[in-house]
Amino acid sequence: MARVCQVTGKVPITGHTVSHSNIKTKRRFLPNLQTKKFFLAEEDKWVTLKLSTEGIRTINKRGLFSVVKELRAKGVKI
Repeated sequence: MARVCQVTGKVPITGHTVSHSNIKTKRRFLPNLQTKKFFLAEEDKWVTLKLSTEGIRTINKRGLFSVVKELRAKGVKI
């Protein structure tokens, strides 16, 4: 699945588009994903991640190294 946040795991969800006459048609709600490059100072290299905006806030709060360490423990290749 391409549209997945690597930190939070957010994926597209489904719902309905509701017209004025109350006709419901299927639609997808996509997460707000950003491709972002970070410099990992502990390993002296650049890391590219596909993140939701909530994932970017998580990295700002907890720090890049701790988030990357946790992702690698889960088995995500970075």
